Amino acid sequence: MRQSPREENARLASKTRLLTLTVVLSNAIGNGALNWGMKHAPPLVSFSPLALLKLLFSPWVSLGVVLLIVWMLSRMALLSWADLSFVLPVTSLGYLLSVVIGKFVFDERVTPTRWAGAALIAAGIVLVGTTRFRTTGTVADEERELAGSRR
Repeated sequence: MRQSPREENARLASKTRLLTLTVVLSNAIGNGALNWGMKHAPPLVSFSPLALLKLLFSPWVSLGVVLLIVWMLSRMALLSWADLSFVLPVTSLGYLLSVVIGKFVFDERVTPTRWAGAALIAAGIVLVGTTRFRTTGTVADEERELAGSRR
């Protein structure tokens, strides 16, 4: 049974919010885990494949890599129906969370300039987040086309 355009839009909006949350959290937590693993690993003296493979299989680095793979796959799925001009700004919330994680988990010194940059990112997220996630080939457009062809 075919859903009405309104039901389809509501389903896509809900799916978009869930996948956006997945993209944001997997990005921020994945980068945090990767950072933790790299900071607690012995320093790399060479970029030999063996040394990098050994590092890759350390628990925190592995967790970071897995979460960043989840980030990429969920971002790909999100881009399959939402506009690029919506997805990239809205999911940049992950970068904002990374600044917060850096400050409060890793005790990094975050300068006022970095906080100002983070505030600008937040403002952009708010602005873009109030727009429709899809402006091309929307269900509403298809509904209008169908209604026009019936006349």
